[in-house]
Amino acid sequence: MPSTSVSSRMSPGLIVLVLALLLGLQPVTTDLYLPALPSITQGFGAPMSQAQLTLTALLLAFGLSQLVWGPLSDRFGRRPILLMGMAAYVAASVGSAFSPSMEQLIAWRAVQGVALGAGVMCARAIVRDLYAPADGARVMSKGLTGLGVIACASAPVGGLLSDLFGWRVSLLALAVFGAATLAVLTWRFEETLARRNPDALHPGKLLATWAQIARHPTFWAFALLATASYGGLFTFLAGSSFVFIQVLGLSKTQYGLVMFSMSLSYILGTFLCRHLLPRFGIRRTEAIAGGMTLIAGTTIGLLAWSGVQSPWAIMAPFYLFMLAHGVHQPVSQTGAVGPFPQAAGAASALSGFLMMVAAFFMGGWLGRSLAGIAEGTGSVLPLTNGIWFWSVVIAVTAWTLVQRHGDPRPLPVRMA
Repeated sequence: MPSTSVSSRMSPGLIVLVLALLLGLQPVTTDLYLPALPSITQGFGAPMSQAQLTLTALLLAFGLSQLVWGPLSDRFGRRPILLMGMAAYVAASVGSAFSPSMEQLIAWRAVQGVALGAGVMCARAIVRDLYAPADGARVMSKGLTGLGVIACASAPVGGLLSDLFGWRVSLLALAVFGAATLAVLTWRFEETLARRNPDALHPGKLLATWAQIARHPTFWAFALLATASYGGLFTFLAGSSFVFIQVLGLSKTQYGLVMFSMSLSYILGTFLCRHLLPRFGIRRTEAIAGGMTLIAGTTIGLLAWSGVQSPWAIMAPFYLFMLAHGVHQPVSQTGAVGPFPQAAGAASALSGFLMMVAAFFMGGWLGRSLAGIAEGTGSVLPLTNGIWFWSVVIAVTAWTLVQRHGDPRPLPVRMA
């Protein structure tokens, strides 16, 4: 049951819908334009590294902005931050669609990332506002099921729009989704923060709060798990369109269907999460999911190194990776903020920042490693090696730090 009286004014279904829309902003912003990314690159005559910046600049801005949005939402509430962020998201989406150059597209995507940070950060904080950590993981898994449904549609719709109307229409579709989300928030969403923190923006107290969060072992156990799990997914998102379309020969529509099937396996993973948690608890659930991840990543890596390079050699084991991802993300995202009910925004922001820093550096490495694709000398190995690397990190984190510190109970003292 919800832990505050705020939720009584919003039905459980509405809460899950809001979470699905806010969390779904991230796959919409990335997955929907991925089938068009090779066309964008060719249309502007840009190098591969610059094309990757349309994704990595967005994610870096996304991560950095959360460090600002988090304390702002603790001070003024979730609702005003969400309305401001979603309005900016719609404006940035329109700007991206009509960009006359790759440089301007990168700039608009960075603005879009700033706006995106408000939505995703507040979604994690909303769950902590309304639910205790154990219940929050199950509710978050429902919201992430909605994310999976949105992600299922994003890549096929993006591929179809790009094939039929060009990449600009694909980017304009983001504005439509953002406007729909803004409408739901404006008319139905009510404030979930029971008590605003008047000191949330005080520099000294803010630094003290972040220091207390950063010293907490439970935060690091789950924040690193979330970071590594997203790092594996991001590696696939950032590199797969080039590998599958330009190396393995899939069409944009076929690639969209690959992304659809990947998202479907993630949805099944969120259902698996809700099945495992009541039976095994957080630690054993993560131990099981960590093993699934390691098996998937190692299989992908070994097949690629043995010379088996085909779409199914990557996708068959990656379905298992995504099944486990559907377990890791609800647990880790709620676990990282669980000990900090009075500073859920700040904790959510710091966890989200770590995820995006990892994605930014991974995107830069992929941009350099995949550069040979443009000259016809590309390989699947940068993609498969990256997924294998993150799989090992996920498993080690799930089997060590989460087993030692995976009890996201609230702190006994109030945060500064």
